[in-house]
Amino acid sequence: MDTAMTGNGTGGDDGDETVLLNAVELASDPDLWARFVSSAHRILADLVAGGAALGWVEPPALKEVSTLLDDVVASARAGDASLRAAYVNRQLAGLGYWLRYARPTHRPHADLEKIAVDAGAHGRGIGRALTAGLIADAEQARIEVLTLDARGDNANALRLYRSLGFSEYGRLPAFVAVGELRFDKVFYMLDLRAEHLHAER
Repeated sequence: MDTAMTGNGTGGDDGDETVLLNAVELASDPDLWARFVSSAHRILADLVAGGAALGWVEPPALKEVSTLLDDVVASARAGDASLRAAYVNRQLAGLGYWLRYARPTHRPHADLEKIAVDAGAHGRGIGRALTAGLIADAEQARIEVLTLDARGDNANALRLYRSLGFSEYGRLPAFVAVGELRFDKVFYMLDLRAEHLHAER
């Protein structure tokens, strides 16, 4: 997974209203969707330009982000993805999504691909709200194991995932190349099968 988040993820007490929208809600209104894509592109491009670990070396083009989000929504409509957008006072503050694995033997599981929080919204708990919403969507979709991977130096994000129940199951030392720099690639998992059994009782 590619993650861009700083701060402690505990949220703020400034009275700002945070609303999470899902893929269906976002895509049901063409004007809202167009504004979302534009704002998402700005957030992603700004974060990448600032060195965030989002999978791009250079800021992505608007067309690339638009195509990516269209594909995620199509997968969500097929039950194979979840997309969440966090709005603070009607302004996009962050987004994230997971995708079900395409390999037939991995279909019960999904990978949390990206969580991105606008630099101006760091420290307000947006990353936590997005991740918790995506976990809830995974539980509802009967995902058995939700996985993610993150760059080893992203300590704040890794701390957040551990606090939400993820555990590390592997690490590739010095695997992520950013110019001459090398970072560990860390693999986390959240086993939701126990939640399914609990819900059935």
